[in-house]
Amino acid sequence: MQGQNHVLDAIGNTPLVELRHIVPKGRARVVAKLESANPTGSMKDRLARTLIERAAAKGLLPPGGTVVEYTAGTTGISLAFVARALGYKTHFAFSDAFSDEKRWTMRAFGAEITDVPSDNKKITRELIQAMIAKAGEISRQPGHWWADQLRNEDGAEGYSGLGEEIWQQTAGKVDALVHTVSTAHSLHGMSRALKRKKRDLLVFAVEPDESAVLSGRPPGSHKIEGIGLGFLPPLWNPSEVNEILTVSTDEAKAMARRLAKEEAIFAGTSTGANIVAALRVAERLGTSATVATLIVDSGLRYLSTDVFR
Repeated sequence: MQGQNHVLDAIGNTPLVELRHIVPKGRARVVAKLESANPTGSMKDRLARTLIERAAAKGLLPPGGTVVEYTAGTTGISLAFVARALGYKTHFAFSDAFSDEKRWTMRAFGAEITDVPSDNKKITRELIQAMIAKAGEISRQPGHWWADQLRNEDGAEGYSGLGEEIWQQTAGKVDALVHTVSTAHSLHGMSRALKRKKRDLLVFAVEPDESAVLSGRPPGSHKIEGIGLGFLPPLWNPSEVNEILTVSTDEAKAMARRLAKEEAIFAGTSTGANIVAALRVAERLGTSATVATLIVDSGLRYLSTDVFR
């Protein structure tokens, strides 16, 4: 803790909202954590605070040091925010495959950015691996600490509070958790916290249909920013998941537009994928159940993309 009224204490305790217009009759109740209410507008603020504070406590990140990471932008923004609040610098491996808003926001927090070019703005396994390699190269400089979110075992713990909040805000009435997978930290962190309260919770992982590697299919390119690495995340644990669902880029984009128009919730494509999958689960479970998912971030990050244009 940083003390009373510190900007980092604004992270978490986000509202839980019920989708009231987009869910057809005869289906389960669908609720979503409004993670766009975090200081930078995404759930990744939770992860960033945990990773940086723990690295500092372990002596891995020296005072005034530099946090290094490969990022699609959302984690980078959150790391840059937390780092700036605690007196650290940041340097990120990024790419033109991701929105300009993310680039500008990271820079606003003082981040240095090294670009890794994409193949016509496609998100592919090769791009992600090149970004990882570049981050590793940057991190070898003195005073630099690599967050390495894919392999950092502190990551899931950053989201345990999110699961606890869902439990409290639903008064323990939650039957299924539906969420997209990138590093898998957010899904595992939430589900572990919830399963400590409810052992029979159903957990559904969501990935891009065009690159459904969790489902055992070959990697491909897609345009759902922030998820679908094109390879199995090192800390992914399929035994903790009941089922993997796939959502196409077109479905995710269309749902992001519908959310804004029908629910007045302005969010990005990974949120769109969450809601598409949550509605499928809601249809299966019926009216007596509650399905929880996340509004991952704000649609303000995607205005320069084709999602809202």
